[in-house]
Amino acid sequence: MTPRYRDPPVATSKKDKRLVIVESPAKARTIKGYLGDDFVVESSVGHIRDLPERAADIPEEFKKEKWARLGVDVEHDFQPLYIVDPNKKKMVSEL
Repeated sequence: MTPRYRDPPVATSKKDKRLVIVESPAKARTIKGYLGDDFVVESSVGHIRDLPERAADIPEEFKKEKWARLGVDVEHDFQPLYIVDPNKKKMVSEL
């Protein structure tokens, strides 16, 4: 008889671990305690991406689109146009 539940494989190196990213460093520490050593839990220290606030924030490839100033493609199920906060680019690289 095959068991219905199997324990996940144990991570043998950092490469085998799963990454969990949360906004708050305090929450990262708490979650790490629940998940254990098979996970790497990191904090982004706040939002790392959002909709553009100004026309200057819109990537060049989308500037001519009618919907770009809204930050949401209304013609394709309201797909958001996320941009990385310039102050968070280093954090994104680290994560």
